[in-house]
Amino acid sequence: MALLDPKERSARGAALQATIYGQQPADPQTPWEESVRDFVYAEVWDRPGLDLRARFLIALAGAALCGFPATTLDGVVRGALQTGELSLSELREAALHLAVYGGWGRGDMIDKAATRAAQALGLPPAACPPIRAEAWDPEVRTAEGAEEFIRAMTFPGSPSISPYLEAINNFVFGEMWGRPGLDQRSRRWLTLVGVAESCAEIPIKSHFHAAMASGNCTADELQEFVLAYGLCAGWPKASVIQSVVFEMIRKVEAGLPWNG
Repeated sequence: MALLDPKERSARGAALQATIYGQQPADPQTPWEESVRDFVYAEVWDRPGLDLRARFLIALAGAALCGFPATTLDGVVRGALQTGELSLSELREAALHLAVYGGWGRGDMIDKAATRAAQALGLPPAACPPIRAEAWDPEVRTAEGAEEFIRAMTFPGSPSISPYLEAINNFVFGEMWGRPGLDQRSRRWLTLVGVAESCAEIPIKSHFHAAMASGNCTADELQEFVLAYGLCAGWPKASVIQSVVFEMIRKVEAGLPWNG
């Protein structure tokens, strides 16, 4: 068996860090710093199982939802902009999306990080279409939300029999999921981190099932997601999601619903 070269691994990790953040990283001075270079970037971010855009979206949501310092979130946002994997407009949409799945305070963190990065890079303001520019019929919005729910989740949602369920139909799917500023696959990665962090069984199982049933993500990509999520949330939380992914892969392959 051929031996792996630690110097090559370190060089590969440092090169990827430099590509993502636009500057050569300082030499590690602690075991934690070395692990970031040699494991996080050289062995996880460099894996071919997820495209770079997906990794940025997962890292963006993870940094906002998993208690990372603002400097880390700023680095992810700036890296996404500098590499061209996400535009400023898409980051604004990501902030709105994460507000739903992690709370408006977390969405505010991404929104402000995007503002700081745009100012530092000298970017012009992003085009942000209004959530609702014209007068609307509440019943039509509810119907549109129900249709969007089916497109995203692949099964019908619940009727609007409480303020919470009404907001799911009217705002979450009636106004946010269908916005053109961010494609559905990108919204899916943000959502998966959000529901994983919620520790709520029904959202976790239904969204991971829908990720595959909708065609947004493959089974192999969700396996890679678990590893990427583990970097953000830690191995114990990722172990829960790994079990769900195994279960939902079996159900999708068998043509079963998430709760069947």
